[in-house]
Amino acid sequence: MSRMERSEEAPTPLHECGSADGAAGAARARPKVASRLPLIALCLGFFMVMLDATVVTVALPPIGQSFGTGGDLAGAQWVADGYTIVFAGLLLSAGSLGDRLGSKPVFQAGLGLFVATSLGCGLAPTLWFLVLMRLLQGLAAALVVPTSLALIQASYTNKEDRARAIGVWGGIGGIAAASGPVLGGLLVSALGWRSVFYVNLPFGLLGLVLTARHVRAPRPQTARGMDLPAQFLGIVSLAAATYAVIEGGHRGWSAPVVVTSFVLFALCGVAFVLVERRSENAMLPLSLFRHVTFSSATAVGLLLNIGFYGQLFVVTFYFQQYRHYAVLWAGLAILPQTAMAGLASALGGRMTARTGPRTPMTLGLLIGAVGFVALLVAGRSTPYWELVLPLAAIGFGTAFTMPAAVAAVVESAPPNRSGVASGVLNASRQVGSAVGVALLGALVADTAHFESGMRAGSLFSGGCFVVGALIAQAVGRSPQERTLA
Repeated sequence: MSRMERSEEAPTPLHECGSADGAAGAARARPKVASRLPLIALCLGFFMVMLDATVVTVALPPIGQSFGTGGDLAGAQWVADGYTIVFAGLLLSAGSLGDRLGSKPVFQAGLGLFVATSLGCGLAPTLWFLVLMRLLQGLAAALVVPTSLALIQASYTNKEDRARAIGVWGGIGGIAAASGPVLGGLLVSALGWRSVFYVNLPFGLLGLVLTARHVRAPRPQTARGMDLPAQFLGIVSLAAATYAVIEGGHRGWSAPVVVTSFVLFALCGVAFVLVERRSENAMLPLSLFRHVTFSSATAVGLLLNIGFYGQLFVVTFYFQQYRHYAVLWAGLAILPQTAMAGLASALGGRMTARTGPRTPMTLGLLIGAVGFVALLVAGRSTPYWELVLPLAAIGFGTAFTMPAAVAAVVESAPPNRSGVASGVLNASRQVGSAVGVALLGALVADTAHFESGMRAGSLFSGGCFVVGALIAQAVGRSPQERTLA
């Protein structure tokens, strides 16, 4: 070893000088340590966004009582879905905007807006103002999620390192989503429902500081436009579908407003596809779906969230409204799902790095499906301990699947389309969340007995997971798409 090489090693206190192995170890250690702060910054924003999708679930009954709507299920669905609809509807354009203007500034703008609207939700004087703030929160969330994943992709050039980083990112999202009901129960019982929005403030402010100091961004792609017609059609289509499913359970499926909403959904959906096929600056390049891995993983994300978030919404009402648990105990009752999220996401990310996405996706979805079937035992007097394993299986299966689905989408898309690709996956997931809450909520509302409606919902959610496991078999089948194996 030369004198120059020894002098370069000297400042490194954690490794011994004088050996080639020590120098190589020091060289490998430095970038890993340096990469932690950007990952923490990006995961903070993602954590906050995903937490807000579920932390509000146990707060819905107290919110209804605070504003005089009581335990109205339809009103609660709109409070939950107002956020999700805008989140899902704007994800594609937000991903495109990040590719066009730069992922870092768009991420920072979304994070700042999320902090401001969280404060607005906490201070809301009326229900309509709360819903307005939730809509703006959805906009902010749409700016944060695809850009955070694009920035992570730009930070990790090695496939295995990127898969592990995505595993951490997905794990944080899984922990946030699954811990939402528990954290919400603790906050609501101790400080009131407004605290579930105030909790976002420290996470958001810390994320803004770390992002400004430590996150580097790829160069923006300035050639593409915003494709506003497709954006409008996408939002209207999603909103019409969600409204039709929610109101169908209360007004009847043949009600004129419900039928009209379904027709509007179909017309706008067809128009969206036609516009995107002819657009030179398509918000959603349809050519992405020619990749079997991309389209399969996107479908898995949709089915996964339909089953999981629909079940989560119904189970929350099951514990609070049907079994009359206090808010705190209702949140703690879902703890088995929460406890599984972090461990399952980490394991799923590691398996994805070793085997590729198909195996962990299939395994996770089947475990979740078993959990849904086992949840059929739930009734008014069912001992709680009999529900622990089904809830744990659902939480584990969902969290184990997500890192693999994310990695499959990211690896199958061109690098200059990473923001849009992330937007597609997360849009499909948020559409699934909105449809799941609306559909399973309608099953409960349309049934004379809550218990039978909940069981029908469990079977439906389990079916979504089984179909997802079958679709996952197509991931990586095409030789040119086997980038993780």
